Amino acid sequence: MAADSDPESEVFEITDFTTASEWERFVSRVEEVLNDWKLIGSNVGKPPEKGEYTSGTWEENSREINFADFKFSITHHYLKQESVESEGKEDGEEDAFPLAMQDLLCMNNDFPPRAHCLVRWYGVREFVVISPGANCEAVISESKCNLLLSSVSIALANTGCQVPLFVQIQQKWRKMYAGECQGPGVRTDFEMVHLRKVPSQYNHLSGLMDIFKSKIGCPLTPLPPINIAIRFTYILQDWQQYSWPQQPPDFDALLAGEVGGVEFGKLPFGACEDPISELHLATTWPHLTEGIVVDNDVYSDLDPLQAPHWSVRVRKADNPQCLLGDFLMEFFKLCSRKESTDEILGKNSVEEESKENSDISQALSKLTEPTAVPIPKLSVSNMVHSARKHIRRHRRHDQSPLNNDVLNSILQYLFPDSLGDKSDSNEAKATHSNPGGKNDQDKDTEDYNLFNLLKSAPSDSLTYRLALCICLVNFYHGGMRAVAHLWQEFVLEMRYRWENNYLIYGLAAGPPDLRCCLLHQKLQMLNCCIEHKKARDESRKESGRDRKDTTSCENGLLGPESGRQGGSGGSPGKSWDSWSDSEDEFYECLSDTEEMKEVPAEGAKGAKIKPEGRLQPHGKLTLLNSDEPLYIPITQEPAPMTEDLLEEQSEVLAKLGTSAEGAHLRARMQSACLLSDMESFKAANPGCSLEDFVRWYSPRDYVEEEVTDETGQTVVRGNLSARMNIPGNMWVEAWETAKATPARRQRRLFDDTKEAERVLHYLAVQKPADLTRHLLPCILHAAILKVKEEESVEDIPSVRKAILQVTSHTSKHLRHPIPDFKKLEDTINQLMVVETIIARARSLKAKFGLGKGEKGEDTEGLEKFVGSLLEEPEVAVIGAGRGPAGSIIHKLFVSAQRLADSSDEAALLAPLEDDPNRLGGSEDRKPMGGGGGVPDFPPPAGREILLRTCVPRPAPYSKALPQRLFCVLMREEFRLAGAFSSDTSFF
Repeated sequence: MAADSDPESEVFEITDFTTASEWERFVSRVEEVLNDWKLIGSNVGKPPEKGEYTSGTWEENSREINFADFKFSITHHYLKQESVESEGKEDGEEDAFPLAMQDLLCMNNDFPPRAHCLVRWYGVREFVVISPGANCEAVISESKCNLLLSSVSIALANTGCQVPLFVQIQQKWRKMYAGECQGPGVRTDFEMVHLRKVPSQYNHLSGLMDIFKSKIGCPLTPLPPINIAIRFTYILQDWQQYSWPQQPPDFDALLAGEVGGVEFGKLPFGACEDPISELHLATTWPHLTEGIVVDNDVYSDLDPLQAPHWSVRVRKADNPQCLLGDFLMEFFKLCSRKESTDEILGKNSVEEESKENSDISQALSKLTEPTAVPIPKLSVSNMVHSARKHIRRHRRHDQSPLNNDVLNSILQYLFPDSLGDKSDSNEAKATHSNPGGKNDQDKDTEDYNLFNLLKSAPSDSLTYRLALCICLVNFYHGGMRAVAHLWQEFVLEMRYRWENNYLIYGLAAGPPDLRCCLLHQKLQMLNCCIEHKKARDESRKESGRDRKDTTSCENGLLGPESGRQGGSGGSPGKSWDSWSDSEDEFYECLSDTEEMKEVPAEGAKGAKIKPEGRLQPHGKLTLLNSDEPLYIPITQEPAPMTEDLLEEQSEVLAKLGTSAEGAHLRARMQSACLLSDMESFKAANPGCSLEDFVRWYSPRDYVEEEVTDETGQTVVRGNLSARMNIPGNMWVEAWETAKATPARRQRRLFDDTKEAERVLHYLAVQKPADLTRHLLPCILHAAILKVKEEESVEDIPSVRKAILQVTSHTSKHLRHPIPDFKKLEDTINQLMVVETIIARARSLKAKFGLGKGEKGEDTEGLEKFVGSLLEEPEVAVIGAGRGPAGSIIHKLFVSAQRLADSSDEAALLAPLEDDPNRLGGSEDRKPMGGGGGVPDFPPPAGREILLRTCVPRPAPYSKALPQRLFCVLMREEFRLAGAFSSDTSFF
């Protein structure tokens, strides 16, 4: 039994060696990815054009693959080029080199300023990289590196892929790669060396040439020529006398109260520090051979002034402090504060004083006893001014957020009319209609109408100026406490103007403009209330004079005759608001007895009803029931409304539902203005019909047709439209209930007193955060205008494009019903970027002598050069060291060198002159070379040496294949990146 059971147990323990291992699965996954990306087979392409690696578009695709439980990321990098149709003879050539091998020898894109490091080191236009995943350990051990390279080699051989495949090894910061490229009968190995220090024997060209020759091991005795390309990079950090030209704001003038409207109306602009931190000069020798140049440990021919090519790049300061950006961010931070004005400034001292003086036992006697105080002294305006006195008296000077000088300057800037006589109606009208002094032509410009896009306020309006002042006060004069103080004073000023009939300066006439922000609409609504109240008070005075000359009714109500006389003083073209007697008592208290007296008088036989409230004839139209001309009546203006009131009204109407009763009630609520107009029309056109009213009010609802009468003649007859004939039509119902009452004797549609108090209450309860949200569109509006103004001086195309994008982005968010203020922070960041670019342009212009306004022979070329420095990663210097830009750069380096040499103090004061004897080559020689003068250039911060040749390898009879070695020598880095090709057929 035991013998029988042993074979069975052995069967279950058999290991199936045909099952793929984890390594084989990894190789298979790599092959699948290469197949999916269609990297199989040979590639055909033309050599890249000069500079194409920098100007072209690089794209990449990524996938994730696993080696057991270890994650790798495989990425395909390639330069997007136009596809080239392959020719038949190229397909037939089995020994055609892969494109990567051809790129090793291409000289059109040496030292690209903006590219992947492998592109710079090896010059390839297409490659694949396998690197450890984001949270995975680096591949450090030699066995793991060899395993990955074996996987790469097998995958390339199995698929026939001719694109080089790299593996990232060691720590990521070291940028170490090893890779391979396979072609028909050829192979290129990519190897790399990375050290912290440069070995002394390899610190020059001759030592690096020795490494290259020993590595390629060419068996040929006359070694083929080695092509050499060298680039030295010099860094300029100290600008010496080229200080940053930004002028700081005049704090003394701001604090002394000597600030006029010009200062308060401007936002600051510019960087507080130099936004250009370094200038990198790259001197390049693109085509050299071994015998032309000498560079060893004793002597060097590589003089930067003699280099045939110069190129410059600038290093920008990281997030330089900019004034406009700081202003906007500090203002934006107020949006998140939750404190109210009372919490910030403390409770009203007037209320505290009244609590101290109050005696509950005497409260009733104080209410009932007669007072000797005149009525005018109990007006709200007097209470406001007494409150101001108490507030300022009880608030100690050191506790006041804003000192009186600054506060008075701001109030004078906001309300220039306060310096003159507010009671002068002509002046008030002039300032009201044209507050900013702008011409009509200026108001048609795109910049002026920017408020429409941003839903802010016109740039000459009070709201716009208030936003600038709030922003200034927040940054310079005490932050949120100062903002609350200024807002409290502003609300008190609004109350004072309402009580004393003074129009608010800096607001356009007419109803609230719904294109503007809500705060601007509220101020316009208050201005409308002041206009109505002022007109009513003036008409009260006129009617008071008329009462002295004519008899009046016992109840103080004017009869038709006296009303006609009161209205005859105005011209026929005037609107009701300019002349009507609109006292509350008159509108609301028309007694029933008066109506009963008037009705029989109007209906008596032979008595002609006298028309009232006519404005002008309506063309040649006549009444349908008589030959009397049809007159347009004087009507009440509809009540102006802000957008929040419109929303409330729409919500109330929507809540009435869709039932018949709800629809009827909704129609009655909406027909208040219609009923008023019908009553005015009846008063102006005695004996009129509904058809007459429709012909004037809604001509489309009166349909005229040509018909043939009984005599056979064609006549025109009109009828009401179908919707007017619907049973229960609201127009018919309103017409039947409407009485012949002129507009001046109707209940007023717009209660200015009630609306003004609503606006003033709305303003009073606004927290600083609420105020900031209201004014943020105006501040962004001002910031965009400021950036536009500054850009027009510098003329930077990229900034103009960025401003358009910022404007569009801001408009999209601000016009949203509920703006997302977090997204508006992105707008502020974009404006800060634009401000930084303009500051960089000014810094570079100052350093290259373009900020003085002088025009020279080379000015145009220098301006183009400076503009390119801002737009491009690296700019070639025309004429190298002998051109206009090159000579300026040379002087900058000489100045920095003199400043760095502290032993030569006299050199700091010496003039910078062009000295033809200064060759500037001593900085490249070693210290042992001697020389007492200060070199023109510092030691190069980085040296890059590129060696290329084409030799047979490994045997003399092998194919001549490209070999390449890229060397990087820096103060704390030594890197060799080699690509060595070998013949796999004849070795």
